[in-house]
Amino acid sequence: MPDMSHPTLSLESLAGDLPIADPAASLSHLTVDSPASSLLTDFTKVRARTIGTETPAEEARLIMQASGVRLLLVADADGHCQGIVTAKELLGGRRTTQAMQTHQIARADVTVGMVQSSCSTLHALPLSRLSHLTIGTLVKALQAHGDQHLLIVDHDEQQQPRLRGLVSASDAGRALGVELGQLLREPHSFADICRVMLGHEL
Repeated sequence: MPDMSHPTLSLESLAGDLPIADPAASLSHLTVDSPASSLLTDFTKVRARTIGTETPAEEARLIMQASGVRLLLVADADGHCQGIVTAKELLGGRRTTQAMQTHQIARADVTVGMVQSSCSTLHALPLSRLSHLTIGTLVKALQAHGDQHLLIVDHDEQQQPRLRGLVSASDAGRALGVELGQLLREPHSFADICRVMLGHEL
């Protein structure tokens, strides 16, 4: 029988009209020299948002809209990552149009699997390397590869490889108070990006 001899915990009354903590607020103090690991969405702490390949693309879009996210991991029945799908594609990107033409189907019949980016096309970085990078270095890597997201990998307790988390250009932009999305989509030098982030020449 459990020991119930511990003293009674004193609780407080909840004050009304309390602001709710926002994860984005924790990014506001970061700079280009801050650790890149500050931007990590860690799947050991935050459950990864996943979706199946056969899910209608429109349903996935609504899930993103309701959840306030721009990316979902595409997972199989075993919970293994098969790729990612982004809001850009679900809102009618090139792959959606190609899927409609290739399969001769209506937009409503397009599935996540038809528009996903498979794992073989994605870039990853070991968690051990991320811990040694700054946000500025990370942004440079994203720009060099044209990535909006970077998947982070490590090993579990049995030393099996796993997807540990991800970092995104949008989080880096929010942390630095700039819009990085357009800069990363178009050809710009790292000096151009730093000029936007820092407000002056390198």
